[in-house]
Amino acid sequence: MMTDGRHGKLSPTGRAAPACVLLVTGMSGAGRSTALKMLEDMGYEAFDNLPLSLVPALIESIAADARAIAVGAGLRTRGFAIETMLEPLDAIVGRTGRELKVLFIDCDDERLQRRYTETRRPHPLAGDRPVMDGIRLERRVVSALRDRADLVIDTSSLSAAELKRLLTGHFALAAGGLRLFVTSFAYRHGIPRDADLIFDVRFLDNPHYVPELRQLTGRDVAVAAHIQRDPDLAPFLIGLWRLLEPLLPRYEQEGKTYLTIAVGCTGGRHRSVYVAERLAAQLGGAGLRVELAHRDIVQSASVAPGAPPTAS
Repeated sequence: MMTDGRHGKLSPTGRAAPACVLLVTGMSGAGRSTALKMLEDMGYEAFDNLPLSLVPALIESIAADARAIAVGAGLRTRGFAIETMLEPLDAIVGRTGRELKVLFIDCDDERLQRRYTETRRPHPLAGDRPVMDGIRLERRVVSALRDRADLVIDTSSLSAAELKRLLTGHFALAAGGLRLFVTSFAYRHGIPRDADLIFDVRFLDNPHYVPELRQLTGRDVAVAAHIQRDPDLAPFLIGLWRLLEPLLPRYEQEGKTYLTIAVGCTGGRHRSVYVAERLAAQLGGAGLRVELAHRDIVQSASVAPGAPPTAS
């Protein structure tokens, strides 16, 4: 680690999480109520769909005792009006000595339409028109709120566990510094939507084309040995660390509490897995709190027997 005056030193310590009021909003059907239940499990005083005229008095009455407050609001909330909602809410939160943060839960239109179709619930803005008309109108209505959000979480392809991980990473009440999440992924399955930093390792020699390595993963010794023989690996890892070492303390200084670093290759099975493992180990060795996952390692392994081989 660099310890001279040119760079911030990586450190697992940090400021205590400020007391906050979290406004949880977003597209109808995107998972706002699920997020609120998870926040409640994390220790937040959570309230959903209260008339917004009652929210200021509620915040003042419990601000002295509640560690953190989460208030859910959406189109079905009485008094929901973006242009007149945030300013008075921000003022009342400020008077309690807290900080107002806005979490916007989003989802792509096609998945929202599917969710409404499967549950047979009417969209609040659709009326007698198709569900998609209501979704598109709502997106225009809440666009300013999405722009104001401190964090947008897209649930289009998130599991419940992944949503909980993101909420815990960004809004955990325990004091602490920057928390890191390193994940490998396959470009053919799309870039992780919550990634803050993305590194492409498709330039490394691909073990997929070695028959005896194809069914193994980047966690296997034989695959690791193959990748380590690539002369471009060591310079890449050195350069990656030189980039991250001064960058991570700056994120923490700017108040960021959770950072997702994604490492991708074609199939998410060999190269990205190996590099993600190496990076997570190095970050952990520097004293940082880091989680590690391999998003597509199972999908890559589930190719049907006899299917044409695809690069990973």
